[in-house]
This record gives sequence, C-alpha cells and structure tokens, in this order.
Amino acid sequence: MNLKNSIVAYMCFMTLLFGASSCKKDFTDPSRATEDKVFSSAKGLTGVATGLQRVYSLGRGSSLYNMVSINGLSTNELFLLNPGNLPEFQLISGGSLVDGTNTMLAGLWTTSNKIVYDADLVIANAGNLADKGYASGLIGYATIFKALSIGNMSMFWTDVPVGTGTNVSFSNRTAGFNRAITAIDQALAAIATNPISAAFTSSVPAGVDVVNTLQALKARYSLYAGNYSQALAAANAVDLSKRSTLNTDAQNPNVIFDVCTSNFNVYQPKDSTLGLPAAIAPDLTDKRVAFYVGLSGAAAYRWVIRGFATGATSAYPIYLPGEITLIKAECYARQASPDLSNSLIELNKVVTKTPSSDLFGVGADLPAISGPLTQAEILDQIYRHRSIELYMSGLRLEDSRRFSRPASERKRTFFPYPFRERDNNPNTPADPAG
Repeated sequence: MNLKNSIVAYMCFMTLLFGASSCKKDFTDPSRATEDKVFSSAKGLTGVATGLQRVYSLGRGSSLYNMVSINGLSTNELFLLNPGNLPEFQLISGGSLVDGTNTMLAGLWTTSNKIVYDADLVIANAGNLADKGYASGLIGYATIFKALSIGNMSMFWTDVPVGTGTNVSFSNRTAGFNRAITAIDQALAAIATNPISAAFTSSVPAGVDVVNTLQALKARYSLYAGNYSQALAAANAVDLSKRSTLNTDAQNPNVIFDVCTSNFNVYQPKDSTLGLPAAIAPDLTDKRVAFYVGLSGAAAYRWVIRGFATGATSAYPIYLPGEITLIKAECYARQASPDLSNSLIELNKVVTKTPSSDLFGVGADLPAISGPLTQAEILDQIYRHRSIELYMSGLRLEDSRRFSRPASERKRTFFPYPFRERDNNPNTPADPAG
C-alpha cells in the first residue's frame, strides 16, 4: 500500500471517528457499528495504523512539525523570520509569553493523545486476527507511533496523561517514558512469538523498519528515564546498517520543507553554530554543518534549512545511527561505574565518521578526540555532538535539561498545558514556572 492510498483509506475512517475527539481525550465514536467493522478486519486495522503515520508526520498540524519547531525555537536552533507567526513568536520569546493559548503546543498535545488512543485500538484488536504474523506487524507499527507520542509529551511537559479518556489522571514524565518502554517491550514480545509477515510489510508505506525502530526508541527513552543498562542493551540490539524513515511524496510533502524551506515566512537556522554557545560550537571543518544548513545569499535570512528538508519528497528519519552510537557513549559514561574508555571509543565513532560511511550522509569527518577525559569532559563532548549530529531532530531540549546546561541556553525548561486541556480536565497539573 502506498502512502497516498493508505491516507485515503484512513481519512474515510477518520471522518467518522475523529469528529468525536475532544481535548478531554474522550475519543469514543457514536457510530459504533462502523467502528466495530473497521477494527475487526485486517484491512480496516491497517488503514487506521497507517493513518497514525499521517497524523504524526504530514502537515503543519502534525506532531513532527510541532515537535521539531517547538524544540528548535526554544533551544536557539532556529531563527524566526516573521513575528506575525504568533505561536512561533511566543516560543522563540520564551518565558511567560508562552502560555496555554499556544496553538503549536495544543496541536502536539492533541495529536499525541489522538495517536495513543487509535494505536491502543489497533493493538487491542490486532490480536483477534487469524494471521498472527500480520497481527504482530500491526502491533509493532502502531506501537512505534504510540511510543513516539508518549515520549514527545514526556519531553515537553512535567506530567503526562495516564492513558486516554475523560478526566484522565496524570503521572510524572519519567513514568511516561517507562510506559512507552513497556508498550515497546510488549510489541517486541509479540513479534518474537510471531515474526512480522511479508503480507503486512507490503500493506503499509515503505520506510519504517519496525523492529529496529522499536529497539531504537527503547534505547532513547530508557536513556531519558535514567536506566542506562537497559538503554545500552537496546542500543546494541539496533542494526545500524538499516534505515527507518517517514517517507513522503509529491502529494504529501515533507512538512518542514513545505512550511519553511520552500518559502521564507516562518523560520530558518539561526546560524552555522546550530545554536550552540561558542565553547561547544561546531568545529569550522565539521562537515555536518554544511549537511544541515546552507547559505541563502539573502540579507534577511543568511542561513537556510538543508538536511532532511531539502525537497518535498525528502524522507525524515525516525532515528539516526549516530543517535544510537551516542546513546552507547553516554550510557558508558553515566553508569554506576563509569567506563570512560568505551565511552570515548563510541563517541569517536561519531566524531570521525565520514558522510560517505553514514546511511544518511551525516558525518563530521573530524580527527578523533584524544583521551583520557574526565566524566564531566566526556559528557560535555557527548552533548556537543548530540546537538550537532541530531540537529532539528526535536531532542535538544531534553538533552539541555539532562546535561544540566545553563537555563540561558533555552527559552523555557518545560511548557504550560493547553487551555483546552485545563478547561476540560480538572486533573490537569499546575503549569511549571518556565
């Protein structure tokens, strides 16, 4: 199934189901007979599952656009060209100017909860299918977008919903990361019992490597939750020779290209420092800078976005091989008995990597860092290279907090809850100070 056809099928279903959505996360559908029919067939479940990718990655209201933009504007990765874009202007201004009216935060909150709701329906009903290999594919595929959605909320808010429904309760963000990991473990167990069938793989859009993506996300969120042994084990399980991407086409273009690269009315890169302070800014010969940003030739906006938004059909990676290697480096450095030697070995794999040896062409091609380094020194270098390697991935704000970077390097530390949530759910926590 190509992306366009899967979207058409999904949108036909969503016209019935999505109209019942609300900020209270009460997504029940009065057309229950239609819903039952959709969720009892492989075709119907596949339409909903592939629709998760659409909601996550396509259009200005998508999770991908909002995650990358909220993060980039808040961590100095990006420069706002037109302050008339009010949500973006609030985010780049930071502090108390960011409040519950921000439509980008509300959009990320709503799409994340909607994806979790629909993913849960796919996961719960897939087990009823006779073809267990097809079912495990559905479970794994839907779990990817469920985990990403829980993870995104846990990165930007101090507390996150426990499930979906009316007046849901909240837990702290670490529990959110752990819920994402639990879902991933359940999906991996289902796939281990019944390997994903070729019939499933041919029925969903190309690009997403289900098993490797689940392991990569487990490594990411285990790292964020402070479970370094688990993060290291998951990172070691990722096959770094395989790509996993959110593919696009001319009818459903890359959202960052469509909104920003193809015109100059929203934002562009801040500069060739990629928003980092002088002490840890990229080396002048770091080839990743030219990969991610380019000169515009215009006075008003000197730098333009490159990287994974150079064209309408550019695929956006769900994770990069460099992220997995840097997770290993950080785990070695942060474990109870730090292994700084192996940490430096992993770090230098990223530092010395050439563009031609990387699946996506992301390579610094720099001389290896000489040791020995102290734990503090190597963690500074890991943060530096995560910030460069993973530019515009949506992950820097989480890193900025984890590495205890100065508050001056970010516009806010956590975000306020959308008013639509607060007005409809009495369990909504108090907003963080900033």
